[in-house]
Amino acid sequence: MGERLTYKLENYDYELPEDLIAQKPADRRDQSRLMVLYRKNGRIEHHLFSEILRFLHPGDLIVINDTKVVPARLNARKATGGRVELLVLDPYVDSSVHECLTKASKPLRPGMELLIETSNGFEKAEVVEILGNGKVNLKFPSVDSFWDLLEHCGKVPLPPYIKRDKNVSENDSLDFERYQTIYATKPGAVAAPTAGFHFSKELMEKIESKGISFARVTLHVGYGTFSPIRTDDIRHHRLHSEWCEIAEDSVEIIRSRMQEGQRIIAVGTTVVRVLEWIMTKFGEIRPYSGFCDHYIYPGYEFKIVNAMITNFHLPRSSLILLVSAFAGREKILRAYKEAVKCKYRFFSYGDAMFIV
Repeated sequence: MGERLTYKLENYDYELPEDLIAQKPADRRDQSRLMVLYRKNGRIEHHLFSEILRFLHPGDLIVINDTKVVPARLNARKATGGRVELLVLDPYVDSSVHECLTKASKPLRPGMELLIETSNGFEKAEVVEILGNGKVNLKFPSVDSFWDLLEHCGKVPLPPYIKRDKNVSENDSLDFERYQTIYATKPGAVAAPTAGFHFSKELMEKIESKGISFARVTLHVGYGTFSPIRTDDIRHHRLHSEWCEIAEDSVEIIRSRMQEGQRIIAVGTTVVRVLEWIMTKFGEIRPYSGFCDHYIYPGYEFKIVNAMITNFHLPRSSLILLVSAFAGREKILRAYKEAVKCKYRFFSYGDAMFIV
């Protein structure tokens, strides 16, 4: 008999001392800590991430998310001088109009002009539509000028639990390098697929030399990944849609490994959602390009993923629901309690868990 399912949000909570929320990455990517959790019996082991090779086998397929975080946070001013903070929510859209989350002392209005701070002065953008909840559609002069702005003036959109002194510039260079996987190639995310932070170039080469392959999918992680669940019954929550893609070459290798009975190992909850979404939608793994809002919570039957590399997630979040669906709520909460006791580092810049 499995554990009794519970759909109350309060049952996915845990106590976390604030000093265990990682504010900076490990000195070396693959030297973060690794907790190995066995789904079958709940056994826990403690290692370094570089030791993950001990738990991988020839023929395994590791699926990674190659999205690239865009420096999507901009500073702007109204014509009257009032400051406005902007977060571009859809940088992957090939358009001069983009949905932005805004923070200003007074509400913005259609037709209002914003002056975006650049190294050479200001670039103009126009508010074309008010969407509500602080969101607006903002028109930039052109697609090229939009990307130039992000490249030269944008800041890394760190999650709200990572605190940075706005006056300390060296943090910017740290985050530009480390709030990104080493295999990120497709710009479009405003939050990182953080389970991939732990892979170094050297470690990936060692893994491949052991007869283990990598396949890529893309899911442009949106700011909605930090949105709290506001329903007491987790079944009533709706997940924010995010753009994803899986190409034919990845489909072929995944299909081949599945036919051979090899493990499909997902690096992060984003990869899990892409693979499970496609299997749920089509009944098979196949090329796909479009939006994904696949919400996974306890009771879900996994169709393709056999093992998962992930970080330690926020309490009461959709991410802790997903890993609870995969490993069991009681095992996950017991593992998180052990992680707190052993002073693991939590959330985006924190340590890793391998659920096998």
